[in-house]
Amino acid sequence: MGYLGFIFASSAPRTSPHDVQTDLTTLYAPKLPVARQPKPPSVPIPMEIVMTILESAYDNEDIRSYNALLKNSALVCRDWSAVAQKLLFRHVTLATQTAYIAFQGAVDRATPRGRSLGDAVVRMEVVLDQKQPYRLSHKSFARAVSMCPNLYELSVSLYGEGAPGLDVVGSPDASRMKRSAPSFDERTLAILRAGPRISALQFCNWSDNSASLLQLLDVWPSLTSLDISGTTPQLENDAAEPFPCALRELRMNLQSSPSLEFMRWLLHNSTGHLRVLDLVREPSPELLEYLVAEHGATLESLALPTCGTHEAAAAVRKCAALRELKIEGAWASPVLYKFLPCGLEHLAFSVDSDTALRPVVQAIKRSLELRVITVHIWRGGERHPQLAEVTLACARLGIELRLTRDVRAFRAITRGDPVPAATYPRARSLANLLYMASRTVTTH
Repeated sequence: MGYLGFIFASSAPRTSPHDVQTDLTTLYAPKLPVARQPKPPSVPIPMEIVMTILESAYDNEDIRSYNALLKNSALVCRDWSAVAQKLLFRHVTLATQTAYIAFQGAVDRATPRGRSLGDAVVRMEVVLDQKQPYRLSHKSFARAVSMCPNLYELSVSLYGEGAPGLDVVGSPDASRMKRSAPSFDERTLAILRAGPRISALQFCNWSDNSASLLQLLDVWPSLTSLDISGTTPQLENDAAEPFPCALRELRMNLQSSPSLEFMRWLLHNSTGHLRVLDLVREPSPELLEYLVAEHGATLESLALPTCGTHEAAAAVRKCAALRELKIEGAWASPVLYKFLPCGLEHLAFSVDSDTALRPVVQAIKRSLELRVITVHIWRGGERHPQLAEVTLACARLGIELRLTRDVRAFRAITRGDPVPAATYPRARSLANLLYMASRTVTTH
């Protein structure tokens, strides 16, 4: 190789093969692990607070919205579902056999959940309609009642079935109203007697069967509140034993004025106990005279459709303990307002363009205990020149003034729950609903 070749050859470094892989990814220094704080354990809201919140949303004037709230609340979780369902079952409506089958499965007393829901029912509305293809049977109605041991208030609507060709809507023929409906059989009555002792009964009868009411009245000697409407009831036997209940409240909206014999039979044991009397339709002079003579001394609330005669005004004067007076008609005798009871707390009346309001204004100024005035404005009443004087008199004395143009709203806001009243006007409230629930629990 030569000299130079030896030098270069001896001085060149020797290389060894290596397996090299090229990675163009940027490398970072390893991060230290982050110490995460453990989540605190979730604390569920106590069910007592959940129930209080849901109960506080109770609105009797808009029960559909309230029920919708409860249905949505039942979807939150299992615990909320139990609470919301109990509140939903406080007020139950059954109109068909299909609804009864579903209700029967829900309140099955063989299960803890069924017993809980059945015990929660305080109010029940039942529709017995002979014209419906899937109508609720009498025995199913009785069984539904028996499944609710804490039932306080029961509403029964009975509709008969007209004969072919005679049940035409709009027909002026009086025979159209002759709708037959069967009476309750002994088995049904036996089931009802073995069930809860209800305190309030509403019976709306749109059939020609006047015996159904008497059958139901015979079942519950515990009644303190009775609301009857529709077909006028009649005694089948003049020698029948008097109705045993001591009624505190009676409301009637009948097609015709009942006989004095029936009223004596119905209120025989209510002397000294009757506090609320609501007559939706004009009573006969003889009936009004009897009611005031026998029960006027203890009446605290009286509702009349009209009071335009001196005789009617004189009858009201005999009710010296009145704390509430309601007159639905727009015309009332001026004499009525000159001698209102001194303890009156609530006055309800109607106004049209011709109503005499000067006596009303003077009565308001003389009042000592008046707390609330409810006024129904008939057509033209909003332009009454003295309506402003009523408003001013109420404002000066600190009296609450409630105005409405809807007669149905007027009736609704002047009717309260069927419970004893400490003040008037009575209300439909959550407190009353809780009273019903506690009352039934302690008496069963």
